[in-house]
Amino acid sequence: MIKLNNIAKRYQNRAGFTYVLQQINLDIAEGDFVTLMGPSGAGKSTLLNIIGMFDSDYEGEYFFNGQSVHAMKPKERAALNKEQIGFVFQQFHLLDDMTVAENLELPLSYRNLKKSERQAIVADTLDRFHIVGKKDLFPAQLSGGQQQLVAIARAIVAKPALILADEPTGNLHSDQGREIMDLFKKLNEGGTTIIQVTHNEDWAKYGNRQIMIRDGWMETSSAQIAQRPLHSSRS
Repeated sequence: MIKLNNIAKRYQNRAGFTYVLQQINLDIAEGDFVTLMGPSGAGKSTLLNIIGMFDSDYEGEYFFNGQSVHAMKPKERAALNKEQIGFVFQQFHLLDDMTVAENLELPLSYRNLKKSERQAIVADTLDRFHIVGKKDLFPAQLSGGQQQLVAIARAIVAKPALILADEPTGNLHSDQGREIMDLFKKLNEGGTTIIQVTHNEDWAKYGNRQIMIRDGWMETSSAQIAQRPLHSSRS
């Protein structure tokens, strides 16, 4: 599904360039559940934003289901993002002036669907997530766990092929976090590909593969770490 070839991301500064990602080579198959781990500032969220097609300012090649994302025009990339990817954020990112039902319907508005079809899909999703009773409430009227549940429902309502989750349990207590991770596991078992970023080792184990990012480099073995150049920036 995803193939990254020598992905690098850099920012210019007075000394030249500082790299936040270097030589990222990664293959993710359909149905994978991949966990990205590493210390703060390692480049995990940057990599997730590139995979999510929010960031196109990088070096290297990115293929999504055989399509050359790195060569796409902004409109093409945005269309592919809306069709194929659902994103779950740590801060929920629900629209405060929309009800739960309206938040869920928003991703469907990008599809060629009649309003009655959108409403039927929203109704099914509300029922699936057991939040029918919350449909007319606004985000501020929900608990943190309820908001994240709605955020996940919104991410999957349009049946994306890929879900990207950036610290999805970071603002939740452990019981709520476990509920969210159990939900991700069920979605993955149903065929949805998931890539999550987390610092929590217990949540990381829900994935079938863990990838460590450190100082912008992907570490998969001691041999690869030993071969890594010592510098992290260049001009």
